[in-house]
Amino acid sequence: MNYFFKKLLEILSVDSSVSSAEKLASTLGGFVGIFLISSISFYFTGASGAALIVPSMGASAVLVFAVPHGKLSQPWALFGGQLSSAIVGVSCYYLVPNVFLAAGLAVGLAIGVMHFLRCIHPPGGATALAAVIGSTQIHALGYEYVLTPVFLNTVIIFVTAVAFNSFFPWRRYPVSLMRFADAPSFDVKKPSRFIDKQYIERALADIDLVIDLNADDLQRLFALTLEHAETPIFSAAQIELDRYYTNSKHGAEWSVRHIIDEAVSDDPKKDMVIYRVVEGHGLKSADSCTRTEFARWVGRELFPTHLEKS
Repeated sequence: MNYFFKKLLEILSVDSSVSSAEKLASTLGGFVGIFLISSISFYFTGASGAALIVPSMGASAVLVFAVPHGKLSQPWALFGGQLSSAIVGVSCYYLVPNVFLAAGLAVGLAIGVMHFLRCIHPPGGATALAAVIGSTQIHALGYEYVLTPVFLNTVIIFVTAVAFNSFFPWRRYPVSLMRFADAPSFDVKKPSRFIDKQYIERALADIDLVIDLNADDLQRLFALTLEHAETPIFSAAQIELDRYYTNSKHGAEWSVRHIIDEAVSDDPKKDMVIYRVVEGHGLKSADSCTRTEFARWVGRELFPTHLEKS
C-alpha cells in the first residue's frame, strides 16, 4: 500500500512540503497583496469590478508570494508578461470579430509574445483572455485597460511583494535582493562535483522547455546535491574565520552566522569560535561554542551578496 501511495504522489508530482512558517507567509502575502490592489486602485480610479482589479492578479499573487524566488515570478516576467498580454488581448478584441477566435488568438499570441520577450508569466494568459471575454466595463476601456487596471495593479503587487517579503529573512523579492547566496564550496579539483553553467544552459536548450529555474539555480542545486551525497556532514576543519554559514532550516528557524573570531586549539574542547547572527533567527545576537558544535549546526556555507563584512 505504501508503495502505491508513493507511486501515486510521484505520478501526480506532489511537491515536498515546506515549513508552516513559509505556508503562513504565503497566505498572509496573498491577502495583503490583493487587499492593497483593491483598496489603492479604488482610491485612484473609483472603478469597480474587473475595471478595478484584473482577476489574473490573483494568480500573480500566488507566484510573487508563494514562490517569490521562482523564475516566472521575477519583475521582468511580472511586468512584461502582464503588459504585453494586455496589449495583445485588447488588439485581438478590436481586430477579430469572432469572439471564440479572438479568445484563442489572444491567449496563443500572448504566450508567443511572452516567449519572444523572455517574460513568461502564466497569469498573462488570463489577462489577455479577460480583454476579449470580459465585461462591457473592460471593453469600454479600450487600450486604457493596459494602464488601468493592468499596469496599476502590477505596480501595486510588485511594491507590496518587495516590501512584504523583506520581513522574512529567508525570502526576498526579487530574488536578486537576497543578502546571501550559496558559497561555491564544491572542490574544483574534483570535476565530478562541479557542472559548469554553460553545460547546464546547453542542456536546457536541448530540452527546449521552460522551467521555473535558471541556470544559476540549477548549478547550485546540482552542486549542493553532489556535496550532500559525498559529504553529508560538515567537519570542524571546514569551519573557518570570517565565513558565513546557515543551518539550512526553513521558515522562522532559518539563521545565518558569521564567524568573527576564533581560539584555535588542538584540543577539540578548547577549539572555539565566536559568531554573530547576521540574518534570521537570533538576528544581531552573538555567542561562542566549540568548532565541532558549530559544525554540527551548519547546513551549508553562504557568502554575502549585499552585505558589507563586519
